[in-house]
Amino acid sequence: MSKLGSLGARLHRGEVGYDFVGNRKIWYGISILITITAILGLAVRGLNMGIEFQGGAVFTTPKHMTVSVNQAETYAEEASGHDAIVQKLGDGSLRIQIAGIDTDKSDGIKTQLSKDLKVSSENIAADLVGPSWGDQVANKAWEGLAIFMVLVVIYLAIAFEWRMALAALVALIHDITITTGIYALVGFEVTPGTVIGLLTILGYSLYDTVVVFDSLKEQTKDITKQTRWTYSDVANRSINSTLMRSINTTVVALLPVGALLFIGGAFLGAGMLNDISLSLFVGLAAGAYSSIFIATPLVADLKEAEPQMKALKKRVLAKRAQAAAEGEPAQSHDDAGTAYDDEPEDAAHAVVGPRNQPASRNRGRGRPSGKRR
Repeated sequence: MSKLGSLGARLHRGEVGYDFVGNRKIWYGISILITITAILGLAVRGLNMGIEFQGGAVFTTPKHMTVSVNQAETYAEEASGHDAIVQKLGDGSLRIQIAGIDTDKSDGIKTQLSKDLKVSSENIAADLVGPSWGDQVANKAWEGLAIFMVLVVIYLAIAFEWRMALAALVALIHDITITTGIYALVGFEVTPGTVIGLLTILGYSLYDTVVVFDSLKEQTKDITKQTRWTYSDVANRSINSTLMRSINTTVVALLPVGALLFIGGAFLGAGMLNDISLSLFVGLAAGAYSSIFIATPLVADLKEAEPQMKALKKRVLAKRAQAAAEGEPAQSHDDAGTAYDDEPEDAAHAVVGPRNQPASRNRGRGRPSGKRR
């Protein structure tokens, strides 16, 4: 087995682990800082809305044009009085996009472009988008996003509980804010492809979150019947046991998206790929981060505010203090999944391992399984 595979197996069994939940204040601080930066980017620079949202015209020239992109941009801006985006297509034709113009002005712009580019106006194709249609697209996009959020919260509240639904919603809003903030800071154009990419990454983020929540729900069944672990201990174990799965899923998804963004968009000049690939790339990374560092620690905070979880934590800490005073090894979050011989049989099976597999019970009395003196 490779070292990475061995590490994943040891994480799953609880032999090694990182205290994600215990260090949650650090991750909360990092997320708040990133979110503030994204909001400032949106407030200062705003989003570069595409023609589908603002309205305007797209002109496509004949094939094998010898005019450079910079020259075409200059001609288009002089003819329209607006900023223009020009892309050279694979067959040598030019795609000239001018946003924010009225449809009744498009004929005059087309005529002027034909003179500057020295081609017949009949050979220049024009696609017009009215501002009202752009507003409809934007409204439908917001409606779709709102419906998605409501359905997610309802499903998670039914399948798990309202605290997990709330934590997942916070994580999704976190991902949306970061992704849109990056778009504002980078200046990439927001198109319907961007909206599609945004909804796609929310699905990926939700998938990772649900995997951890499912493990957490399974491991915390009857958690109050034992006195070895707090809810945060088991939540941390759930993150570690699914960590390699989340990393592998995210890396495999990022590789083709990164190829679209950095190779297709930058090196090959395929600028139309950027509108969807950037949202996918940033969103996938933000989604994996929020599933591990935001959603589950937030669930732990919400659960440990309950009276029964507060009482459980008090009992666990008291038992650990007693064990430390007697010179016995104290149970901690790193030992989640082990069993004490002096616990009742039903408690010993209440929360053990990633799949509720009981640990060995023939060790020394009062010591975690697998531990030596």
